[in-house]
Amino acid sequence: MPGTLEIRANLEGAYPDVFTKEVLAALDALAPLNADRKEVMAARIARRAARARNNERITFLPPDAYIPRTRIKVQDARDGKFVGSDIPADLRRQWIQGTGPAAKPHAATEASIRNVAYALLSGADGWMFDGEDALGQVSTMSLDNQRNLKLAIGRDRIFLKVAEQVAAEMNRWAQGFFGRTIIDDWTRQLDFTTKIFRARGLHLDDRHVRYAGAGFSASIVDTTLFIVNNHRQLRDAGASLVLYLPKIQTAEEAALWNDILSAIEQHLGLFVGAIKVYVLVEQIEACFQLMEIRAALGIRFVGFNTGRWDYINSVSDAMTWDREFVNPNIDAIVMTYSYMRSYEDRVRRAVNTPDRLGRYALWQGGMEPNIPVGSDAGVTNGMTRAKSGAEREQREGASGKWVAHWKMVHIVRPVWEEIGEENQLGRSFPPLTYTQADADSLIQLEAAPRTVRGARDLLSVALQYGNAFGQGLQAAALKPADFFGNDDVLYLMEDMATGEIRLSILWEWLHKGARFTADDQIGVMTGDRFTRELFLRLLVEEYAKLRTASNRDVHDVSKNTTLPIAREIVETYVTSDVKLPWYIDLLNINLDNHDLSEARRRIGRLTEAFRKDGTRVTENLDFAPAAT
Repeated sequence: MPGTLEIRANLEGAYPDVFTKEVLAALDALAPLNADRKEVMAARIARRAARARNNERITFLPPDAYIPRTRIKVQDARDGKFVGSDIPADLRRQWIQGTGPAAKPHAATEASIRNVAYALLSGADGWMFDGEDALGQVSTMSLDNQRNLKLAIGRDRIFLKVAEQVAAEMNRWAQGFFGRTIIDDWTRQLDFTTKIFRARGLHLDDRHVRYAGAGFSASIVDTTLFIVNNHRQLRDAGASLVLYLPKIQTAEEAALWNDILSAIEQHLGLFVGAIKVYVLVEQIEACFQLMEIRAALGIRFVGFNTGRWDYINSVSDAMTWDREFVNPNIDAIVMTYSYMRSYEDRVRRAVNTPDRLGRYALWQGGMEPNIPVGSDAGVTNGMTRAKSGAEREQREGASGKWVAHWKMVHIVRPVWEEIGEENQLGRSFPPLTYTQADADSLIQLEAAPRTVRGARDLLSVALQYGNAFGQGLQAAALKPADFFGNDDVLYLMEDMATGEIRLSILWEWLHKGARFTADDQIGVMTGDRFTRELFLRLLVEEYAKLRTASNRDVHDVSKNTTLPIAREIVETYVTSDVKLPWYIDLLNINLDNHDLSEARRRIGRLTEAFRKDGTRVTENLDFAPAAT
């Protein structure tokens, strides 16, 4: 292995089609940027700590400052005095983008690659193949994800065999649901969907690669593997190289991403800006620097995406220090809720601000998590809500939205089909402003319920998500335990973000003494506070429901392995006096570990390190070097 990069446990030999010579050379070339990544992430933690220590809110950047790692002035970025990207032909119409991983946990290739077949036969305009929040990380899933994408993009015979079978299954479902088929020619259908990849965020270390004996950027690994292994096939097919960049908080982080992508382009001999990117606006700090992020990514930036769970989590986390900031029930914080409405409005204004050449950017709307599986009444109600949500986003200016399951594509896509316009580039909205009132609007609360029922839902889904993560299902169909067996209440496709926000709100309720807005049959009265005693009571009760649930809702194999560990993590996170920044850190350090006592040791190590000096334990604690 060149330099001081190491690959864990002989995986270089087990995945020679993933860790090719070209990939290893590219990783070695990009390795120096790992130090930059660590510095930027240390600065992120320091900002967070300073705000909590000094009771400070996030503010806009000084207009006369320069964006770090660039020569662009903040005011110039806000005024559009930079050159952005044209929108490639295969991105101009993205009415519906599906999202999900390209692999299944503990599955042979022919079973695992079915995920890619469903995606590319779905009729979605684009599919974001996830390496991040929706991709399980147990065992070698991240490498299986990369292998499956390479096989599918290269039209390997294994993939084509599976695709033919999957097309027949999808048509049988559609015939029963719609009364018609949805795939006429499966081989031609495979060319319809734009292939997009989401790498893991800068805050995460890879599980299989390390550098100089320490953690190495998952962002660099994911991006290098996808681009190096697939750029020739994609370009030969006339397709763009497109990434989604997650969890960006500042324009400096966007500029680092730009440096990473520029380094890959230079290494491969690609033209500057060959790699195009969407940015997920998942962090409140990013909403204070939208135009600066656009400018930092320049000719490769094509659009923003507005999600919900991660963004809510970031708002809660940024306001940890403010005892007056207390969120309501999670289901009340929809995209039209006060601070969410302001967030969405800033994003649509940012993409519709022209650059120096008069170019605009795309706005891709948020996630539709519903799945059309349940009772007739449940499905009808769920699909009505889904279509209504899509209609609202289209009216507000989105050029498309996300769905979390292939079955939703043909239910939601007609909202944009009926309008018929490729996109809404350049729609007229008021220009962005940077006043104190703008800043205040991004954290503005409004009256909404806060109930014991809401606390149960937060707890139940957070426990289930942690358990699913431990089983390798980082995207899972979930609903609160009290609705198990009730087919009028649909399961929702949930990923890592759903766990993050639910624990964040529970921590907020407990440590700020949130008051309930309604009585409950367990004896809680309107105005009572959410106490430690009540939290522990609800934890015991909701955990017991999962222990006795059917295998359909909680896999029996998990009930004495990963479920107790999920419970330990939830209790530690919520009761800790110091709020941890990421639920995923606690889950990652316990991947492939089913021993509760060992989990407690690891959880203790992580929490003590962060409490001491803000250190995050992010490396793979089970990393074993390759045998020599």
